[in-house]
Amino acid sequence: MVGSTRIRALRCGAWICAVLCVAVVALTATARSTVLSAGFHRSVLADEHAYDRLYNQVLVDPRITPVTRDLLGRLPVPEAVLTSNLKTVLPPETLRALTDEQIGHLVDYLRGNRDDLRLSVDLRPVIANVTGLTRAYFGDMVSSLQEQREPDFPAFLADLKDAVGQVGAGEPPEGLPSLALTKTQAATAADALLRAAPEDVRGTLRPEVTVALQNGDVATALAAVGPAAFSERTRAAAARLRTAADGGTWDIAADLELDEVRRVRAATHLTLDVVEPLAAALGIAALAALWFTGPDSRPRRLRHLGWALAAGGLCTALVALVILWTVGRDPVEISAAWPESAVRLLDDLQTTAVDRFLAGMLTAALVPVVAGALLVGLAWAGERRKMPARAWRPGLWPAAGATALALAGVALVPIAFSDDAPRSCQGSPRLCDRRYDEVAHLTSHNAMSTTADRFIGPLQDPLIADQLDAGVRALQLDTYRWERPEEVTDRLDESDFPPELRRQITAAVQGLNPPRPGLWLCHSVCRAGAIELVPTLRQIGDWLRAHPGDVLTLIVQDAVSGEDTEGAFREAGLGDLVFTPDEDPDRPWPTLGEMIDSGRRLVVFAERADGPAPWYRNFYRYAMETPFAFRSPGELSCVPHRGGTGKRLFLLNHFITADGGSRLDAGAINTRQAVLDRAHRCERVRGGPVNFVAVDYLTVGDAKAAVDRLNAERD
Repeated sequence: MVGSTRIRALRCGAWICAVLCVAVVALTATARSTVLSAGFHRSVLADEHAYDRLYNQVLVDPRITPVTRDLLGRLPVPEAVLTSNLKTVLPPETLRALTDEQIGHLVDYLRGNRDDLRLSVDLRPVIANVTGLTRAYFGDMVSSLQEQREPDFPAFLADLKDAVGQVGAGEPPEGLPSLALTKTQAATAADALLRAAPEDVRGTLRPEVTVALQNGDVATALAAVGPAAFSERTRAAAARLRTAADGGTWDIAADLELDEVRRVRAATHLTLDVVEPLAAALGIAALAALWFTGPDSRPRRLRHLGWALAAGGLCTALVALVILWTVGRDPVEISAAWPESAVRLLDDLQTTAVDRFLAGMLTAALVPVVAGALLVGLAWAGERRKMPARAWRPGLWPAAGATALALAGVALVPIAFSDDAPRSCQGSPRLCDRRYDEVAHLTSHNAMSTTADRFIGPLQDPLIADQLDAGVRALQLDTYRWERPEEVTDRLDESDFPPELRRQITAAVQGLNPPRPGLWLCHSVCRAGAIELVPTLRQIGDWLRAHPGDVLTLIVQDAVSGEDTEGAFREAGLGDLVFTPDEDPDRPWPTLGEMIDSGRRLVVFAERADGPAPWYRNFYRYAMETPFAFRSPGELSCVPHRGGTGKRLFLLNHFITADGGSRLDAGAINTRQAVLDRAHRCERVRGGPVNFVAVDYLTVGDAKAAVDRLNAERD
């Protein structure tokens, strides 16, 4: 009797030990595959598009803009230049690589794979990008300046020193000295110029500078030295960005409070190295004790093992629920002083991380539950095999339930795979019966000028096809022939660039991108960025054919003839897609559904031309617009501009052009509410619905939601 009591007590203790050990192993396995896995953290960042949101939401948030402007103001590049090229200076892939490296270091430290935590970021690629951008805009700023004759070599040398000093300060000199030099004088002048450059690059620059001066080409000599001289300001700015004395490493660990991380590391190290293997060993021993001390019947032993495994899994699930109840989905409290966009991003990251952690824990819990259920099922089947045949009959209700489920599946599966979906136009069934002139379209201003295509001063980030995928249904494109050097200045005089930036771009592009034949999409100057017209039109046609329920509009700022444009569309194979507007601009337009049914879903307007193709109409015969040269959000107005008033189509120019595109201001004016407020105001003032909402940096803010709301309001 005493022996059987001890055995039952041993069996009970073994069962409890097995349950607890199964739960501990499940929990540690979850931690190992989630919070202690670098891949887990990277996938959370990817799921929430953290890097894109950093560029398009956080850095342009109006609440953080003053800090961003102050930071950028310390760099030796104009703010608009740097912000429009932000993804060039700090590419998302570079930021991702830097972040992944720090995640790897932190996880290795927490798992005990390294004894010390070293978090350091190599900023040299970023500094190199800033330097490269600096050179693009300032390095060759002298190449287009007028020369001034000097009477003698001392005067020439004095003026040359003044010029290089101005370039080194980031300012274009007023003029360049000119004098025929002997070889000795050229060498002396080269020495004077090279003193402005860092000592380590003088030897490299000397041959080019000397030859240029011997040939009387002061501009080339100064352009070669200018970037190196100017780089001193870049280096000073980099120092303010916490670069270390070795020239580019930011020691993050030195600026963080790591005591809490060290305590976590001590706990995880103990858990993974001691608790987990001990729990596994004890669990196996407890299950073995259950088996060898169990009843004589093997099915009953299996049932005991099964219940122990299932109970361990259920305990794990219970722990997950307790964690969710006590910690919640936002375990880290974020300061209310942080910008709303940063709070949203961190909240979303926390929520996703907690959800994935709990999902991993529940999955780990499910494994022993399923295994235990299988063992219990085997035990039950083994016991049933010993019963008489007449006692082994399935019940009526289980059979009926299985039949009902099968019938439901037969009825529902065909419906689930049926493509009998309501017709959709422009992404919405409600828009099919709406006339073209009653619909609002998200419009990409200077759609071809993208970061992805490496334009200098881009106004959009994604490629044109990606813009269309993001909801854009109207593209503003600029067509050009590649300009000759003498045409650059004339072209820039007509652009929206400020005078200083015009001079800088003129100078920077002289030695780059020689003229190319054919038709191009450029922003003011093809040498500052260009993509071929015909291949781009083919891509647009491919996108339209892949999206048969969409209507697309092109508004072309045309610097090429209507005949050339017609030829380009014909060569791109778009003749079957272009729509011919009514000759009378006052006639109502067809519905989107009618345009889609006809197959003519590409509307093409020109800012200057009017034909000769019947489908290529002057935009301002049919449309009116607001001004577009706003230098700050406070200047946005609704007053008439090109096209006058009373037209059926209405273009809302909703972007800032202060010293080029303003990514920071886009963060303020591209919000859903800001777009809606201005659209409503302009509709009241101008007496007609807004049809085209043209924005820069369309991935910043949520202009798409505002356009969707405008269309919903018109129901």
